[in-house]
Amino acid sequence: MIEAQAVRITEYGGPNVLSIQTVHMQDPGPNEVRIHVVAAGLNRADILQRRGLYPAPSSVVQDIPGLEYAGTVMDIGSHVSRWQPGDRVMGIVGGGSMATHVLVHEQEVLPVPDTISLEAASAIPEAFITAYDALFHQASLRANESVLIHAVGSGIGTAATQLANATEAIVYGTSRTRSKLERCKEFGLQHPIHVTDGTFSENVAFDVILDLVGGSYARENFRAIAQKGRIVTIGLLGGTKESIPIQVLMQKRVIWRGSVLRSRPLEEKIELIQSFESQIIPLFQQGRIRPVVDQFLPMQNIREAHASMEGNSTFGKLVLCW
Repeated sequence: MIEAQAVRITEYGGPNVLSIQTVHMQDPGPNEVRIHVVAAGLNRADILQRRGLYPAPSSVVQDIPGLEYAGTVMDIGSHVSRWQPGDRVMGIVGGGSMATHVLVHEQEVLPVPDTISLEAASAIPEAFITAYDALFHQASLRANESVLIHAVGSGIGTAATQLANATEAIVYGTSRTRSKLERCKEFGLQHPIHVTDGTFSENVAFDVILDLVGGSYARENFRAIAQKGRIVTIGLLGGTKESIPIQVLMQKRVIWRGSVLRSRPLEEKIELIQSFESQIIPLFQQGRIRPVVDQFLPMQNIREAHASMEGNSTFGKLVLCW
């Protein structure tokens, strides 16, 4: 057992409920590795968890947020063969990554590409694995298909834009902030859509819609989707309730799926991570895609980071560094 520093949620509420405290961490189990965390990306799930609206899975620590990390291997369990102390690694977890150390199953760990710093790498796992799963495993996006990405300037949005562009899809994206749309062109956004009144379905029927907003966008998605189109909802920035036109769902033969990573069984996560490593890590190595970071902040500024994300002014990811 070792002592570690960690961000803790002392009670549910605003950013002021967060503090950095000393915690004790168990030694690695036979199939686990202990990571010395250099940096962790901030995600909307951390905001919701702090508010008491999105509890961590029962299998992970409940009061330390954080869904992704990058760092170096510190210790390995007796059955671990792939990783050695000092290896540069990154990954997703169900919670607890905003600590100086984290324990993870060896098969949930990904290598950090040589071309990327550990700090920047911490912005990769949650955004890119989520986008990869939604676009290709859930929606089966193919070359030359049209894809509409909502909240395109977010961490997941910028990741999805790059992945769709690398697949030679036709990439559309929505944002309520015109400057974010302009910046997204650098990452492969071909057709920006500035949303001012909640509508975006006038001219194009999209093969795939990646929805990070939910709420009032749900009904408009069904107007915008093509025949036999696929909608994947992975975020609820716009709320959790909205009626949908079931008749349109039937007539267009639409596939509508919801998806989260956090609560999936270990076996499913491992399968997804192995696929991501083989298909996507080479794109980082080749410089074809890259993490998009709005700010690198000291972990001591965790309250400021939460407030900034809640203000919706960020472009790409916020990264907290130890």
